[in-house]
Amino acid sequence: MKFFDEARIEVFAGDGGNGAATFRREKFIPKGGPSGGDGGRGGSVYAVADRNLNTLIDYRYTRSFRAQRGENGGSRDCYGKGGDDITLRFPVGTVIRNLETEELIADLDEDGKEVLIARGGRGGLGNIHFKSSVNRAPRKKTMGQEGERFSLHLELKVLADVGLLGMPNAGKSTFIRSVSAAKPKVADYPFTTLAPNLGVVRTAENRSFVIADIPGLIEGAAEGAGLGHQFLRHLQRTHVLLHLVDLAPFDPEADPVADAKAIVEELRKYDDELYAKPRWLVLNKLDLVPEEERAERIAAFLETYGPVERHFEISALKSDGTQALIFALQDFLDAERARIEAERAERQAAEAERLAALDAQRAAADAAYAADSLDDDDEGAEDKPIDGAAR
Repeated sequence: MKFFDEARIEVFAGDGGNGAATFRREKFIPKGGPSGGDGGRGGSVYAVADRNLNTLIDYRYTRSFRAQRGENGGSRDCYGKGGDDITLRFPVGTVIRNLETEELIADLDEDGKEVLIARGGRGGLGNIHFKSSVNRAPRKKTMGQEGERFSLHLELKVLADVGLLGMPNAGKSTFIRSVSAAKPKVADYPFTTLAPNLGVVRTAENRSFVIADIPGLIEGAAEGAGLGHQFLRHLQRTHVLLHLVDLAPFDPEADPVADAKAIVEELRKYDDELYAKPRWLVLNKLDLVPEEERAERIAAFLETYGPVERHFEISALKSDGTQALIFALQDFLDAERARIEAERAERQAAEAERLAALDAQRAAADAAYAADSLDDDDEGAEDKPIDGAAR
């Protein structure tokens, strides 16, 4: 199956049915009166995140989705049937925006999350709602409202904890094959990875994290060179980036330091938030460097490259140094998840406190209003005669 992470669709919620203006005309009922029912509600369009999907290919060719229109009202107080809703299923991580205004409509970041994206129109009112003592035969009715209609831009951002970054042939696919059960394509030519790959890394029975491997970047990606920036969106939800560098490039004139700095510059051009994420340097393919030259080459690279947050030295092909790296990642991610959970709990506690204070204010206001009403009643009671004694 091909991987599609972007699509454009149109959704049309159902229009509401029209109200009816009819009258009862039955034998032995000379004054039947109005009997027009309301129109039915139009169907709505919902979006649901489904973890069983991993691509937007279902929306690549089918681009128009319409919910059912509500039925018109009928005679004898019959209301029209409401239109059926439709539910569109998307991969977890799909971002839905209004194509015209670029307004965010939904971020389906959890499995099973359901969001209303187009509301059906309300049904019109029949003439039974307009009868009164002075208008016993109303002929007024209202038409159903139109359902909402939107042109939507769908963008899939895969959910991963760790993102791999680097030049083509830096060893990213080999690394993800080494530490997980994922089997991306590996070959001795550039751009063997043409779509994002996900791999689950298990460090214990109940401890794991997800790594995302994307096609390699090259200098000039911001101007469209190579595959450009089109896959960098899949790194925006990650907690940490691994920047893999080939210390033994096939081209003897290649400069690993210059290539690494070019990747960082492309990251900065794409998104400031992505550029600011924690980024660890991973020096790869040490098995291709003579053992007596490794320490000197690593020291020379780090001195020229400049300060880094953390760095690791590995050989993805032979799995040398990968265990230390994945355990360090697991510890970092555990701490990050604990921090996020603590912040969420703090926000929930603050919101609960705010709602409790609001309820207390409402209760105080209701009590004050009741007390004022009771005082007014007592004042009125003093002026009323009792048992006719004041007559």
